[in-house]
Amino acid sequence: MIKSKTTIGRAGLAFVVATLAAPVFAGGMAAPVIEPVVAVPAPAAVLDGNWTGAYVGADLGGARSTQGGNSHNGSVYGLRGGYDLDLGQWVVGGALGWDKTNLGLGTGSDRLNSIARLSARVGRDLGPTLVYATAGVARATADIGGAKLHDTGWSAGIGADYRLNDRWTIGGEVLTNRFSKFGGSALDVNATTASVNLGLRF
Repeated sequence: MIKSKTTIGRAGLAFVVATLAAPVFAGGMAAPVIEPVVAVPAPAAVLDGNWTGAYVGADLGGARSTQGGNSHNGSVYGLRGGYDLDLGQWVVGGALGWDKTNLGLGTGSDRLNSIARLSARVGRDLGPTLVYATAGVARATADIGGAKLHDTGWSAGIGADYRLNDRWTIGGEVLTNRFSKFGGSALDVNATTASVNLGLRF
């Protein structure tokens, strides 16, 4: 009887050991599963959409004049500055700019030398983008008929600025500049300028 109980006990112990050892022989102890650490990206910086403040900038582009059936192409570059007031959806402001150009006029050696502008602008605030219309007074110098002349006219156009960050902007502008009987001459000057600009806001 004792022998029978001993045999049963040994058989039971062997069964338990075999049961516990089965996973080891089948594939070994399973390595613990370590969940990979997922890096959460930092939130992107949100550009300040407030356009209120002063700015200065420089521009570079091209110009085209038309007088009757004659047209000329030239280059334009200059400086600008101004102040904007952000009213929410709309932005209003004033600007002063000066451009140097080598634009031919009419026939012969007549040439437009420079244009200075005092203008107002009204724009739509689209967050990091400002789309605007501008108009104002223009003062130009030109060589016409062998004389250096000055004249006051007007300019108007459209443009857009995009904020690269809180301080720097990049943009573009297209303007028409009109002068009637430039400096008392018989020549009407119609010049269109298209430029890209880089600005610094304060």
